[in-house]
Amino acid sequence: MASQRVAGFRLGIYVFKDAEIVDFAAPHGVFSVARRFDPELDAFLIADAMRPVQAQAGFTVLPNYCFDDRPAMDAFLIPGGFGTRQELYNRRLQEYVSSLPETTLLTSVCTGSWIYGRMGLLDGLPATNRKEPDRVESGPAGMVPIDRLAKIAPACRVSRARVVDAGRIITAGGITSGMEMGFHLLRRAGWEEPLIAEVARVMEYSAAYDLYRADVESAVPASR
Repeated sequence: MASQRVAGFRLGIYVFKDAEIVDFAAPHGVFSVARRFDPELDAFLIADAMRPVQAQAGFTVLPNYCFDDRPAMDAFLIPGGFGTRQELYNRRLQEYVSSLPETTLLTSVCTGSWIYGRMGLLDGLPATNRKEPDRVESGPAGMVPIDRLAKIAPACRVSRARVVDAGRIITAGGITSGMEMGFHLLRRAGWEEPLIAEVARVMEYSAAYDLYRADVESAVPASR
């Protein structure tokens, strides 16, 4: 997916109560290391309001921006985590997503894709989610997250790929797939594979990068 390099590509990562830590830290970390090669790259945290946000396991972060700040960004990312069960009903989040320019990529890691599914944005598109259940989800009363995505968005074509690029909307599977989301966003920013592989090498992630980089489903949707 070679394209002209986007100067100063900016990734805004949404953080909320009980967000999964690795879901948002992994893509942020990829961008942090990639900045050694391009200091104009930027990744930042955005929240509903400018106050500390407690993610899962008590991990607390300070957002760089809130919704009202309306920071410019090339991609917006919603992570997963237990908190997405509440975020499904967050009207402010849905209004914020709807207000973003058409040029802003809408991305997610793990159960973050539920939000786009609830908004109807995945209708007619492929998308993915976490495929491995935890102890509760694997019980009789539980549901594997990727199966719940199919229930939330019945018009979505659920994929088991690690990353699914449907044009404007890009979804990644389970918790650690945030790494692959970070690398894929570098591709969408116009980075060539050798340079992305060099970022993975610096992160001592080359073996996993080589394993997963082909596990991407690309599907350009027809005009709607």
